[in-house]
Amino acid sequence: MASHPVHGLPFLPGNTYRDPTKNAFHLSQTLTYRNGYSRPLLPTVGIGREPITANQLSQAELDELSNKRPTLTYGQARPAPASDFIPSYVAFDKKVLRFDGYFQETVPLSPAEHYRVRKVCLYYYLEDDSISVVEPPVENSGIPQGTFIRRQRHPKNDNGDPYHWKDLNVGINVTLYSRTFRLINCDKFTQEYLESEGIELNSPEEIPPDTYTELRMEPERTYITPSDLDKLKQFLTMDRKVLRFFALWDDSENMFGEKRPVIIHYFLSDDTVEIREVHERNDGRDPFPVFMKRQRLPKVVKDTKDTFPMCVLEISNQEVSKWYSPIDFTVGKYIIILGRKFFIYDCDNYTRDFYQQKLGLGEIHSVNVQKDAEQETVKEFPPYNGFGLLEDSLQNCLSLVPKPPRKDVLKMLENDHKVLRYAAVLDSPNAEDKVRRFILSYFLANDMLSIYEPHVRNSGFIGGKFLEKSKVPKPGSTVENPNYYGPKDFTIGAAVEVKPENSILLD
Repeated sequence: MASHPVHGLPFLPGNTYRDPTKNAFHLSQTLTYRNGYSRPLLPTVGIGREPITANQLSQAELDELSNKRPTLTYGQARPAPASDFIPSYVAFDKKVLRFDGYFQETVPLSPAEHYRVRKVCLYYYLEDDSISVVEPPVENSGIPQGTFIRRQRHPKNDNGDPYHWKDLNVGINVTLYSRTFRLINCDKFTQEYLESEGIELNSPEEIPPDTYTELRMEPERTYITPSDLDKLKQFLTMDRKVLRFFALWDDSENMFGEKRPVIIHYFLSDDTVEIREVHERNDGRDPFPVFMKRQRLPKVVKDTKDTFPMCVLEISNQEVSKWYSPIDFTVGKYIIILGRKFFIYDCDNYTRDFYQQKLGLGEIHSVNVQKDAEQETVKEFPPYNGFGLLEDSLQNCLSLVPKPPRKDVLKMLENDHKVLRYAAVLDSPNAEDKVRRFILSYFLANDMLSIYEPHVRNSGFIGGKFLEKSKVPKPGSTVENPNYYGPKDFTIGAAVEVKPENSILLD
């Protein structure tokens, strides 16, 4: 059934017929886009028919033909397409006009200057017609410098019209915030841009001189004084130059006195002397490095009155006629400093070169003050008195409070309760002793030896312990090197001497 209304009937509800087979209910399209522009849709050929697409150009061919400029034999040529539109904020982005200028600032409260000339740089931004003023930093000016006026649009008249780049030129005055700036020059880009726009630039100007700034740039006045009286020259030329001498303080004349090594420093910058003590390991002295603090030493003192308070007031130049100098320090001689006698026996290489080059002295030879090496005293131990073990007697000689000798704990644990037993007889020239029998026990844990004599009835000898459990040294053993009987010494038929007068034979 047709979807359009029946001819002659009004288009009202109830007078139309719907197609039950219709499934697309979208609105018909009336506009289309071509080359970015909206265009009305071409009318279709007949109702329900598609537009004719045969023998038509493609979109790429249409674009090529639109940009092509054909050569015509008659008529007016087709104009070129218009260029793309570029906004001003894109065209003038990062394009700035730069002018050099200055302004005079009044200084009312200074007697040295009346005004000061301050240099500035004026920047005009073509993007939004804004202006900023920057003052370049000047060393030691004492004025906070940098951005003088922030970037903004400035009015040029009472009506509020802002400054334009056409209003700027070289050799003119520009008033911003009631302060007048004089533009004296510009950079090359600004010159080329203004000339391309038809503006003729004025001749550049020079910045006026600032008398106070030029006065500060003048060098200070110098003074020349005789070199022999110039203490400043001595300090500058001789600073950190020190003469070093190695000496001995000879205090052996006093009770319990000795010779102590010291180092004498002579500072050439101000003719002062310092003495430092050399400490050795385990010398028994307090670690005070400075023996005498740095000071000038008087050599010849004038006769002062008895009323001069020397215990309170220090000696000045008025009381001293001569001070110590480098010529007074000689290697191989004695020097008296503050009542103490020092013997100088050596110096360092710089001091040698100084005396040879500056004072013209010959070669300096050091003096040997080393003491002869003392022979070590050999410890002599007293002979063994027979009481106790040899180690016990040795411990009494090694320390005031004797300590027991060390024991082999591992050997004691491994050989605990392990005993070697032997039957033995007494090796004696007496016939009565030949019938005596003994049991010898050797303990492996501590290398001790014990001898027991069994009881024999009506033998005439009292049995029992013949030798208590103890270590028995071999004949010829000393206290320093004791040598005791060991397991290898007990063999059948061997003789064991347990006492100087008795020996036992093992059966």
